[in-house]
Amino acid sequence: MKRKPHIHFISFLLALCLCVQLTGCASSSSKGSGESSAAASSADLSHTSSDQRGVDKIVEEMVVDYGSYGSEAKDKIDTLLGELSACDTSAGKRWKNIMDIWTSDDLGKHLNYDVLPDGLPDTDELCIVVLGFQLNPDGTMKDELIQRLTVALNSAKKYPKAYIVCTGGGTASENEAASEAGEMAKWLEQQGIDKKRIIIEDNSITTAQNAIFTYDILTSKYTSVKKLAIVSSDYHIATGELLFRAVSILRASEVGSEKLEVVSNAAWKAPSGSLSAMFQAGALIELSGDVKTAFDIYYDNYDIHSLPPLK
Repeated sequence: MKRKPHIHFISFLLALCLCVQLTGCASSSSKGSGESSAAASSADLSHTSSDQRGVDKIVEEMVVDYGSYGSEAKDKIDTLLGELSACDTSAGKRWKNIMDIWTSDDLGKHLNYDVLPDGLPDTDELCIVVLGFQLNPDGTMKDELIQRLTVALNSAKKYPKAYIVCTGGGTASENEAASEAGEMAKWLEQQGIDKKRIIIEDNSITTAQNAIFTYDILTSKYTSVKKLAIVSSDYHIATGELLFRAVSILRASEVGSEKLEVVSNAAWKAPSGSLSAMFQAGALIELSGDVKTAFDIYYDNYDIHSLPPLK
């Protein structure tokens, strides 16, 4: 004999269905309009309402548009920021701040060559962050990395109470034991820098990971540090400043309460080198947590035509 469902159980199911229908800001793996969004193309996603799109997809479209079209994408970016704010107010504010930094004419324009400028705090509130560079196959450092370290050394001598972060993981194809940060730290020690001042971050292989992992170390173990100065090659400074500022915005408990502030830079004048806005878009997407899409962009495997047209 079949038993009739209990009336309370039926009520529970009806309430559950109603809650599912009302749930907003679904992730990219949720369902909408009767079909799985995982099976929908990016173009399909662009025509759904903001409460059916994931924050990650809105961010992806926004940063790829700017990375591809620059200032021509301004109106589209404003629209997407509005959509993002309607979906998640906090995310909207954070990404508005990040986009303001990225689209500013000042980003990467004020470079200090060879040494940090005057006027920074000569206390353990300041941390000099030296961005790594791929090692030779045997694990030795290339000249570009040594030049960056020379700038860091000059700056560390000028601000003897500042910490120095060496950031970069294992990039030597024939020496798994070597890391960029490890080799950088050894070089600085050989030049007379006190080992106690040197912080090693040796797990990252991208600039975005430099920012993420350095942030984690400083905010958990070196809480006196409040201000960062980025050291790298001149063409890399804008990307470094953007990503370190962005990770602090994204990790803050609330907008405006960032734990770390990028206050300056020092650069080595490289004879050549550049990083595109599209590369920066990939790095921002990596910061947001979508590593696969970021690496598709890094390796030119990203199909921009899968996104809605700019106009």
